[in-house]
Amino acid sequence: MARVKRGVAAHRRHKRLLAQAAGRRGTRSKLVRPAREALFHALVYAYRDRKGRKRDMRRLWIERINAASRQHGLSYSRFIAGLKAAGVEVDRKVLADLAVREPAAFASMVQTAKTSFTS
Repeated sequence: MARVKRGVAAHRRHKRLLAQAAGRRGTRSKLVRPAREALFHALVYAYRDRKGRKRDMRRLWIERINAASRQHGLSYSRFIAGLKAAGVEVDRKVLADLAVREPAAFASMVQTAKTSFTS
C-alpha cells in the first residue's frame, strides 16, 4: 500500500486559515498557529457579541421610549403598562422609531396609554 503524503491537504488548509486571518496584526496574519488561535477567538467573540448587540439595542430603545414618554408626563413603566391595558401590541423597536421620527404619532400613543389608566 502506498504511503499517503498529506502536505498538499495541510497546505490548502493552512492557506484557507491564513486567508480568514487576513487583516490581523503581526504574526496573527502570517503564522498558522497564532492565526488559528486569533481566528478561534474572533469567532467566539462574534457569537457572543451577536447576543450582546440584541441586549444593547433593546436598552437603547427603552431609553428612547422613556425619554419621549417623560416629555409627555408619563414614565416608561406607566406608558408600557397603559399600552398593555389598552391592548396595543407594538414592540419597543417600533415605539422607539416612532418617538424619534414621528413625535405626533408617539404623542397619540401616550394619550392612548393615559386614557387606558383612567378608564
